[in-house]
Amino acid sequence: MRQALHAAGIAEADADARHLLAWALKCDASGLILAADRPLGTEAADALAALLARRLRREPMARLKGTREFWGLEFELSAETLVPRPDTETLVEAVLRARPERTAPLRIIDLGTGSGALLAALLAEYPRASGVATDRSRLALSTARTNLARHGFTARAAVVACDWGTALGGRFDVVVSNPPYIATADIAGLDPEVRVFDPAAALDGGADGLAAYRAILADLPRLLTPGGLAVLELGIGQAAAVANLAVAAGLVVREVAADLAGHPRALVATLQADLGAMLETNSPNSR
Repeated sequence: MRQALHAAGIAEADADARHLLAWALKCDASGLILAADRPLGTEAADALAALLARRLRREPMARLKGTREFWGLEFELSAETLVPRPDTETLVEAVLRARPERTAPLRIIDLGTGSGALLAALLAEYPRASGVATDRSRLALSTARTNLARHGFTARAAVVACDWGTALGGRFDVVVSNPPYIATADIAGLDPEVRVFDPAAALDGGADGLAAYRAILADLPRLLTPGGLAVLELGIGQAAAVANLAVAAGLVVREVAADLAGHPRALVATLQADLGAMLETNSPNSR
């Protein structure tokens, strides 16, 4: 099994082999040790063969398992959701630095929520916060709803089908998003685990990778409270371009936070208080 995984070019072949065997045996790592001298049995052997075949086709381990951990929470996956990555935890850390008062009754939006991981992580950290998760995919929203319920956030979270924040009214204290940011021409060069198994709509950021940022940032002055916080995930090499879009939209860039590998990963910006107040005064709802 290890040799087959190595031959397929899978970098973590040894670790993957152990996990596949444990899943086939329906046990954990300690169970593998106890089962070391025990024959697999027909049922486990068939399960292992099926799992191995899927992994050799480069299906990600998280999709084989059906769940992925993010911020210490377990999330179910579906065909319309990205697999949550550790890099995206940089956004949660950035919000916590910018809004350190954990009992604040924040109103949070997660634009393009996918599995609901970002919103759930923030609701776990802010027990008095409430939030809205949006996505254009109804299957993704169904998955997000399941995950939010799984972690006890049904009463504090709603899901809305729309493009980014277009269907939302009112203003929010925090907006987070992990938008599609891969340039269309670059998708063909991604690893098969991403290119084949992640939803194309969650990857494709248009010709220059910035299409989603343009749409999101242009709408943030309407969605954010004066002084409100926006934290957006960045692709490699996109920090300057996204920062320029944020400034053009009337936001103030506060930080570009790096992930554990040192890559600029999260743009942190706020809405100028005077701009927010002006928009509030001129909005139809204020008349």
